[in-house]
Amino acid sequence: MSRPAAGPAPGRSCRERLDPAARPWADALAASFPDLGRSVTDAREARRILSAAPRPPAPAPPVGAVVDRTVPGPPGAPPVPVRIYLPDPRRWPGPRPTVVFCHGGGWVLCDLDTHDTTARNLARASGAAVVSVDYRRAPEHPFPAAAEDAHAVLRWVGEHAGELGGDARALVVAGDSAGGNLAAASLLLARERGGPPVALQVLVCPVLDLGRERRSYRTCAEGGFLTATHMRWFRGQYLGPGGDGRHPLASPLRADPAGLPPAHVVVAGCDPLRDEGVAYHRRLERRGIPSFLDTHPGMFHGFLGFSAALPQAHEALLRLGGAISSTLKNRKTSGGVGGTTG
Repeated sequence: MSRPAAGPAPGRSCRERLDPAARPWADALAASFPDLGRSVTDAREARRILSAAPRPPAPAPPVGAVVDRTVPGPPGAPPVPVRIYLPDPRRWPGPRPTVVFCHGGGWVLCDLDTHDTTARNLARASGAAVVSVDYRRAPEHPFPAAAEDAHAVLRWVGEHAGELGGDARALVVAGDSAGGNLAAASLLLARERGGPPVALQVLVCPVLDLGRERRSYRTCAEGGFLTATHMRWFRGQYLGPGGDGRHPLASPLRADPAGLPPAHVVVAGCDPLRDEGVAYHRRLERRGIPSFLDTHPGMFHGFLGFSAALPQAHEALLRLGGAISSTLKNRKTSGGVGGTTG
């Protein structure tokens, strides 16, 4: 199942294809973002530039409670910090879905704080407990450290969902950009290692194939905030020297999807990553796995973070929240695809 395709309009540049309402936001992101792969090649410098960028003051969307803690990491690795968001129990009494959320940032940038609003909005839109993962970042911790951290948190949440007011049958993995890559990789590790069972995968503008550049790398190389040059730099930082981008944990699109849960995939039309998100959705459907593709032709990479300003982002967030909420069988929602653990 999908919304209309997000392919490019012939003869128009990526920036020209942006929705007029989206252009100021894409421009603002681009202006404050490090010039990765060109004048900025050091990860520490990139993080310094990003942390110094001005952020518009805005109140944090309210949720029921927020708790910072650590959970056991992979064997031989340190504990993984997480931030747990619980929905307002007056609006969303338990039991509830539980979402393991991996933030974006090319495996190199961003953290729990940069994606605090996104995690809060997920909890508010879905009525789920959201566990945001502060995984180890590259290049200091290259592939597959972040994927192993994501699976360690997924395993812990699967064992402790009841403590968060969650229904173990409504466990969801979610992520945006590189976080979508880690969410999908954590599912492959869960399948390989015996669990936990997951009801739904939610992937927003995800990175799913580091072994191939699809057509959208050319048609959306510049002008929509995230560039093809950025992605090549991120890929090198994550994989390290001699890293194999064809490995299934680095490129979940290359893995056999057998046994994976239903999916809700969000793609932006003006995004170098658009085509791999579409390809992942189609591959799941060909294997008989329910998948909903939510396409937004005039949007840029990361647009979901602007749900307070962009109607398309707000609508995408509501559909995404509905899909997560529908993993509970007694909830009535307008989500795209619910899931089962069966």
